[in-house]
Amino acid sequence: MSRMPPPFEVEITVSVEVVGWGGPDRLETLVDRTVAAAIAELDLRSPSPTELGVTFTDDAAIRALNAEWRGKDKATNVLSFPAFAEVREGVVPPMLGDIVIAFETVEREAALEGKPFDHHLTHLVTHGFLHLLGYDHESDGEAEEMERVERSVLSALAIPDPYAVTDEG
Repeated sequence: MSRMPPPFEVEITVSVEVVGWGGPDRLETLVDRTVAAAIAELDLRSPSPTELGVTFTDDAAIRALNAEWRGKDKATNVLSFPAFAEVREGVVPPMLGDIVIAFETVEREAALEGKPFDHHLTHLVTHGFLHLLGYDHESDGEAEEMERVERSVLSALAIPDPYAVTDEG
């Protein structure tokens, strides 16, 4: 009989590169809660801790990253840089990778969608984290699966379905 690895711990490093985000304590708490909810929802396990980096930056910095790594010369809300190949089906590696989030884009999207800033930010942290685990939204099936997990994680955090308005429209 094989033993399942224990639920895993994540050592999270939060970097705040621009003033607009505010102090790191609030962001660290938001990231910790979000990652813990995703771990619980997905029942992720690993015999040892893993590392995750989350950088809170601005549109200029994320635009440069998006141009360099994805060939898209525009700002975006969140980018994920996995350290290893897909990990959804197996044990989580010792390093997950990095998530980078742009302040102005998050602020603008939250306002346009009439959502509290922290709700939208939590959704983007969840989205970025799932990308590090190998989730994607290139096909309709992949998008449906990823959105289902996002909805479950956010529901566990008492955050409304971020796709509800889009789905009705």
